[in-house]
Amino acid sequence: MKLQSAFTTLACVLAFSNGALGQEDLIRKNLPARLPQFKQIDEVRKSEIPGLYEVRVDGTEIFYTDAKADFLIEGSLIDTRNKRNLTEERVEKLTAVKFDSLPLKDAFTLVRGNGERKMAVFEDPNCGYCKRFERDMQKVDNVTIYMFLYPILGADSVEKSKAIWCAKDRGTAWLDWMLRDQAVSSTAGGCDATALSRNVELGRKYKINGTPTLLFTNGSRVPGAVDAKKVEQMLAQAGKG
Repeated sequence: MKLQSAFTTLACVLAFSNGALGQEDLIRKNLPARLPQFKQIDEVRKSEIPGLYEVRVDGTEIFYTDAKADFLIEGSLIDTRNKRNLTEERVEKLTAVKFDSLPLKDAFTLVRGNGERKMAVFEDPNCGYCKRFERDMQKVDNVTIYMFLYPILGADSVEKSKAIWCAKDRGTAWLDWMLRDQAVSSTAGGCDATALSRNVELGRKYKINGTPTLLFTNGSRVPGAVDAKKVEQMLAQAGKG
């Protein structure tokens, strides 16, 4: 009887596993058949709601569906009890950037005070929010900022970024433009500005869709022109991490 019970238990476990696997396969089969844009599905996994599955495409795009992919939900999954945006948390985890992996050779540095605290920023020279952010950042001391020029607002942004990257003193050229509206002269011939295209590719990879975007050493990310108080808070948290 004990042997028979063991076989019965094993059979139940296998049946459950095969059933779960079958549901994932069914979702992978049905979604592309009905919606061609889901031809490449990165991952299917159970969500925190019974019967609801998370479907991940294009690296970090999150959707939800039932076990047969009869219905598709686009939007955020909210945990109302704990007041958590589960979709947002998932995307943040997927797009987290390891600070040590950043290609710092494609950035220039702005150092204030002893420079012991570190952060990276992606900015477009034609971004009005970035100019406001730069003015407020003058209040933050003892920090090294790795500035990634991120020209995503058009052809003029590319030209201004090239001029700044090819300037004799990139940091001065950047601040002259962002703080004082002093235009940088045309780029000199022979300057290698391929770092700019690499920055754009890097940003797309990590879904950096707006400027400024701030990255900290503990992997946290802050989009938007936050004030100096928020930057100080994030630097303190990163230091503890």
